[in-house]
Amino acid sequence: MSSMALLPVIDSTLSPEALSVWVAEHYGFHDVSCRLIKTNANHTYKVTSAEGKYVLRIYNYKLCTAAEVCEELKILNILRSNNVSVSYPLAALSGANIAYVLAPEGSRIAVLFSFAEGRKMRFLTEDISKNIGEMVGQFHQVGRGKTINRLHYSVEKLAEWSYTEALKLFSAELEEMKLVKEYGKKLHHIFKDISHLRTGVVHLDIWYDNMSITDNGRITFFDFDNCGNGWLVLDIGYFCLQLFNTEPDRALYERKKAAFIEGYRSVTAVSDEELELIPYAGLAVWVYYLGLQAERFDYFTNFFLSENYLKVYLGRVRRWLEYNDAGIPESS
Repeated sequence: MSSMALLPVIDSTLSPEALSVWVAEHYGFHDVSCRLIKTNANHTYKVTSAEGKYVLRIYNYKLCTAAEVCEELKILNILRSNNVSVSYPLAALSGANIAYVLAPEGSRIAVLFSFAEGRKMRFLTEDISKNIGEMVGQFHQVGRGKTINRLHYSVEKLAEWSYTEALKLFSAELEEMKLVKEYGKKLHHIFKDISHLRTGVVHLDIWYDNMSITDNGRITFFDFDNCGNGWLVLDIGYFCLQLFNTEPDRALYERKKAAFIEGYRSVTAVSDEELELIPYAGLAVWVYYLGLQAERFDYFTNFFLSENYLKVYLGRVRRWLEYNDAGIPESS
């Protein structure tokens, strides 16, 4: 009888119990307990100890490099030093923010973050929307004009790359894929030769799921996994699109959006011309995330990413464009 072959692993979920021991050893904490919060491309654990509560992020083996994580942590530390409320990295006993754990698939990056107190609030109030606008304004004020050694979210990356990735899973003959291609053409037309838009470091995923809000209204941003360089209006557009998707009362949506913009403008200037691009900025990030979902099929999205999901996903952004009278591309 031949011996059983040991097959390689593409993605593993590490034991919370084993990580509890690892955290105690590397950070000097006592009475440590880890609990898995979320398995995504990266895995997230809640850490409780005698010293306090924290969040441990175990990064995907293949989807990011140590250099990219260092840049993420760098911007978090810059934001924190400028009094922007973010979940920030904590140093291990070695003094480093980045540590490594040996998983079955290979060495994975581990970072311990401060705990964001509060809860996720799906249905935002006008006051909270205004406060979020102020925080995004603060973030953009700090990040404007800066660059980090991460992705540059050009229209080619947002649209063309995403379409190419989606083609690995879906036929180009699907009406939805034809629509994605047309959206890319539209985005090229809108954003080509735009040199006057404000640029800098962007979060690219600002919505209710990536912030904690306390009962007294304190907000903390987290999940900067996709931070990079790009037009600042991308963050504004994506937040407004997600607000649109979670608020079915359109009159209430308009008030919350106005409050968000008011809060943003109370901190940093943004032109009316830039705000007019919100529908297309939201579209650009929405299309990009379709590509990201396709890229991460083996690690995260395989249980939901299907032709039916594609219809629903694009249906949401189509309603957004119709509502904003932004035009629907005609099939080529």
